[in-house]
Amino acid sequence: MKTKMDFPNINQRKPEGLREDGKPFRVLIVDDSMFVTKQIGQILTSEGFEIAGTASNGEEGLEKYKELYPKVDLVTMDITMPVMDGVTSLEKIVEFDKNANIIMISALGKQDLVKKSLLLGAKNYIVKPLDRKKVLERVMMTLK
Repeated sequence: MKTKMDFPNINQRKPEGLREDGKPFRVLIVDDSMFVTKQIGQILTSEGFEIAGTASNGEEGLEKYKELYPKVDLVTMDITMPVMDGVTSLEKIVEFDKNANIIMISALGKQDLVKKSLLLGAKNYIVKPLDRKKVLERVMMTLK
């Protein structure tokens, strides 16, 4: 049976979720769908990112961001959520920290809200259904 020693170069690529110093980027996931939260979490942790926290609505997301600040590198924010929507939460987070890295997550057909979010300070957006490659691409573009 072959072991890792037989394939020394397999998986030599550095995970994208790690900084130069080897520490993981920390992400806050804000989404009212447990399925989407879990999906984003799995995509990101598989690349070495650390999930700093999760929230199920915009108000919780805002509170969690303030609680974690400055130890959060990125927020993924659903646009449509109960209690406080993602656009309002984005506005309040940017008011609190103008350098916040926020990626909006939207269903198809919400282009007007995506545009508004980008104008209000979102750094990028991802359209559902989530595609692993697209999620990682947009996250890395935002963190550079």
